[in-house]
Amino acid sequence: QVQVVESGGGSVQAGGSLRLSCAASGYGFSSNCMAWFRQDSPNERKGVAGIYTAAGRTYYSDSVKGRFTISQDNAENTVYLQMNNLKPEDTSMYYCAADGRPGCVNWVLDDEYNYWGQGTQVTVSP
Repeated sequence: QVQVVESGGGSVQAGGSLRLSCAASGYGFSSNCMAWFRQDSPNERKGVAGIYTAAGRTYYSDSVKGRFTISQDNAENTVYLQMNNLKPEDTSMYYCAADGRPGCVNWVLDDEYNYWGQGTQVTVSP
């Protein structure tokens, strides 16, 4: 049974930091694309960071580059998103996407992934 479980959301003031965790199990973690998305509008999830777990290659959207860092712990089948210098516009529901196509060629496309977590809320106050 596949499980994708996020944790670590919360409320912080602008300039603060949070770390999100995504624990995945039940499929081949070691060679797939995983990513974090956020729900910036009712009908669209936008990719903010991706990682190809076989090589550790990382990818970022322009809006978070230099502030967010995605990383992995293969022993724990977990992907993290360290978010620093948070801004009010980072406020959103964040989702972990798992079992994407190896190589992360289209990591920003939400239909590339087979499994999703339930989401974790991040709120940044001015």
